[in-house]
Amino acid sequence: MLYVVPTPVGNMEDITLRALRILKEVSLILAEDTRTSSVLLKHFDIHTPLRSHHKFNEHETSAAMADLASCQDIALISDAGTPGISDPGFMLVRACVEKGVEVQCLPGATAFVPALVDSGLPCDRFYFEGFLPQKKGRQTRLNQLAEQEHTMIIYESPFRLQKTLEQLAEFLGADRRASVSREISKVHEDTQRGTLAELIAHFKQQPAKGEIVIIVEGKG
Repeated sequence: MLYVVPTPVGNMEDITLRALRILKEVSLILAEDTRTSSVLLKHFDIHTPLRSHHKFNEHETSAAMADLASCQDIALISDAGTPGISDPGFMLVRACVEKGVEVQCLPGATAFVPALVDSGLPCDRFYFEGFLPQKKGRQTRLNQLAEQEHTMIIYESPFRLQKTLEQLAEFLGADRRASVSREISKVHEDTQRGTLAELIAHFKQQPAKGEIVIIVEGKG
């Protein structure tokens, strides 16, 4: 069995009781960054062996890890949130499915759901973009997003937030409503709402820190 286990995006209390039990019972935990995950496991007194499984080695190791999961229970975790959502995980799950290995993804933390609900924008239909291309294909994606009718979800780093907001205003219109959530489930969690123009002005005065989720209104 492969268990895909969400881990907290901020507050340690956000982990589920089932996730803790699974992480204690499996034979091996595959982690995006063993240093980051060691802090989590130490906090909950979990001593299961760790092995790295990240975006730089998942192409080579997914098949072997799927073979391993065919004879013992293993868990996959990322640094924060649900593996496979803008984090490594898809290739391993696909390899397990192809080999007939059972996969169970536990429900749990992910950053975009609280940001979406907290935005005040329609969340009955939404489009998850994740991280925009940094260079090649970025303008093409922005042109496509300009025609998207559903609420959009974009992940961004604080260092590129201002540029991304300005480009969204350029391609989608400065009066498009949006929100910026940062440090979700952490002590300094904050959500700013307004038009793209208003958000640009706000973050010029108060540069953002921490992980960022941008929610943007769909085309009217």
